[in-house]
Amino acid sequence: MSSKVVLTYFNGRGKMESIRWLLATAGVEFEEVFLTTREQYLKLLSDGALMFQQVPLVEIDGMKLIQTKAILNYIAEKYNLHGKDPEERVRINMYVEGLMDVMDMIIVLPFQPDAQSKLANIQTKAKERYLPVFEKALSSCDYLVGGRLTCADVLLMECSLMLEEKFPDVLVDFPKIKAFQKRMGKHPTIEKFLQPGSQRKPQPDDCYCKTARKVLAF
Repeated sequence: MSSKVVLTYFNGRGKMESIRWLLATAGVEFEEVFLTTREQYLKLLSDGALMFQQVPLVEIDGMKLIQTKAILNYIAEKYNLHGKDPEERVRINMYVEGLMDVMDMIIVLPFQPDAQSKLANIQTKAKERYLPVFEKALSSCDYLVGGRLTCADVLLMECSLMLEEKFPDVLVDFPKIKAFQKRMGKHPTIEKFLQPGSQRKPQPDDCYCKTARKVLAF
């Protein structure tokens, strides 16, 4: 069984970025295979590597995993970034899915012709529906669940930074989340991941979008 972790996706954020964040936080080194041609994708299909004909694809512990939530859960369980019991795990999962709802709205923006018109709605939803939940959760604890670092905290860090990229003042009314960001940024592996030259990806550009459209033929 190979100990090498290999991620197959585009050279950009998309659905893989949360996986990169979680692996980096766990201190797990990984290699990346970037899809640049339609032929690469078709070969993955012919080899039976993609259960539902979708990426991200993560090769770990001799398995080929797809579906972002399933991959995140596996990594969280394997590297002690999930809850200690079913109650903690379901609370973490609820937070994670809420954060993914927000990030998914941002992830699809570059592929929409009217992206600018959707920004105001995303900001409103973030400020009225999602961020208040995390502000309240952090009002009496440094972490979201169980008093220790979990995958929910990692994704909150990722999500809050993504929101600030689009809306620089989005956290003005959420001081607990802002303080949380500062604490998380001092975590050794997260601090390393935030440095230039890491495997963290920049905001998507035209090249990323064109490559994804070409490879997946949409």
